[in-house]
Amino acid sequence: MNSEKKCEVLCNQSNKPITLTVEQSRLVAERITEEYYVHLIADNLPVATRLELYSSNRDSDDKKKEKDVQFEHGYRLGFTDVNKIYLHNHLSFILYYHREDMEEDQEHTYRVVRFEVIPQSIRLEDLKTGEKSSCTLPEGANSLPQEIDPTKENQLYFTYSVHWEESDIKWASRWDTYLTMSDVQIHWFSIINSVVVVFFLSGILSMIIIRTLRKDIANYNKEDDIEDTMEESGWKLVHGDVFRPPQYPMILSSLLGSGIQLFCMILIVIFVAMLGMLSPSSRGALMTTACFLFMFMGVFGGFSAGRLYRTLKGHRWKKGAFCTATLYPGVVFGICFVLNCFIWGKHSSGAVPFPTMVALLCMWFGISLPLVYLGYYFGFRKQPYDNPVRTNQIPRQIPEQRWYMNRFVGILMAGILPFGAMFIELFFIFSAIWENQFYYLFGFLFLVFIILVVSCSQISIVMVYFQLCAEDYRWWWRNFLVSGGSAFYVLVYAIFYFVNKLDIVEFIPSLLYFGYTTLMVLSFWLLTGTIGFYAAYMFVRKIYAAVKID
Repeated sequence: MNSEKKCEVLCNQSNKPITLTVEQSRLVAERITEEYYVHLIADNLPVATRLELYSSNRDSDDKKKEKDVQFEHGYRLGFTDVNKIYLHNHLSFILYYHREDMEEDQEHTYRVVRFEVIPQSIRLEDLKTGEKSSCTLPEGANSLPQEIDPTKENQLYFTYSVHWEESDIKWASRWDTYLTMSDVQIHWFSIINSVVVVFFLSGILSMIIIRTLRKDIANYNKEDDIEDTMEESGWKLVHGDVFRPPQYPMILSSLLGSGIQLFCMILIVIFVAMLGMLSPSSRGALMTTACFLFMFMGVFGGFSAGRLYRTLKGHRWKKGAFCTATLYPGVVFGICFVLNCFIWGKHSSGAVPFPTMVALLCMWFGISLPLVYLGYYFGFRKQPYDNPVRTNQIPRQIPEQRWYMNRFVGILMAGILPFGAMFIELFFIFSAIWENQFYYLFGFLFLVFIILVVSCSQISIVMVYFQLCAEDYRWWWRNFLVSGGSAFYVLVYAIFYFVNKLDIVEFIPSLLYFGYTTLMVLSFWLLTGTIGFYAAYMFVRKIYAAVKID
């Protein structure tokens, strides 16, 4: 601590340079051309490279240049210039420390509050090495960079220097540099835009639906004109079939149970993160919290699935509970395990260790499964949802549907509004995951989540109303699929992002990208589908309860 080092040789004796074999040289050259970054950590702070962007001030005559300082996480492994490849082999570390105020007789304590690096490339001939692994850096800009020739062996030194500076930044604010986002205005603009669109749509939908429904209900409840009642059409006609249980009720209730589990988990995680409890300073806290919460939310998922399964006239509750506890988590675990095998094959440090995989399996079968069974048991024993109309024994015939009532057209129409509401935030989340950024705007994310819930519910209600007006009463599965339509747009956007923003050319990184994207899209479809389904179910029960039926 607080010990300056001018220049030190690393990993070797000062008089013997390191020799990279042809294979090692080729690998290093390949990684530099693929723009690999190196990440180091000191006192739990990630290393950052300072970027100073100059902007000229046009108002002044002498065009003063204003410095805009930004930080890049990690440092580049090397750089290329005119088809030659150079390696950053000297690192100048700048560690900023804060001196804590102490009483007179106590010794001062120091705390690291920022960790910066200036990477340099210095060729072997320009580095003067002394005894005890010390070295002397070349003065001025006379030295040439260290070239890496991928076709032959390369000799070089790895060196570093350490410089300490006192800073006014307190320990509590040491992460502020990493988490300050330069584009907060974009988020505000996006949020306000989404809120305006959602309120505008809410107003229009409320007017249309409430006025139309009032008119419908008033017409249906007229008992004076018998001829009119003979010729009635629309959603009242299907009252005897609207609550007819769909095909595969066990799978539907299981998926919706997992959707409720996801919804509870995401809501709590975003809310807790918004309060600042899941800062990136505690690495892995977000994922760990999400995993634990998903396991413990199994009781709510099981309860809602059990009650819905009972409502849909299901009888095999044990099988239903097992299906709820294993269907979605099983798919997620399977995809993650396959992807992890590929990462293991590459000997990557990003692979999840085998004991951790076993621990996750134990949590799944030791915590989640029993909690889902417990919730399912109580949900199945509870009174089923009270449907306001009786179901006929013989299903009525469904008239031929128009082209725009097609399921895929419905998905395209229903998905665009929720996707538009969260598009900007999705871009920043993708950048955080794939482009070496920190994401910390959980306040914005919470607002976007609320907007997403509202827009999914509205769209779902409109779609189910149109479907029932077209006298098609098979709304259960269709509504679940259509409400999750924005997941289709997320998939399209992920493909666009891969093609336009990322320069991934190898097979395994591409496989990882699309594997994790599949998990995101699947989870998002379950989440939005569940929100839309429950909104539509409440709406359908409400409108049929308001109609007098003989």
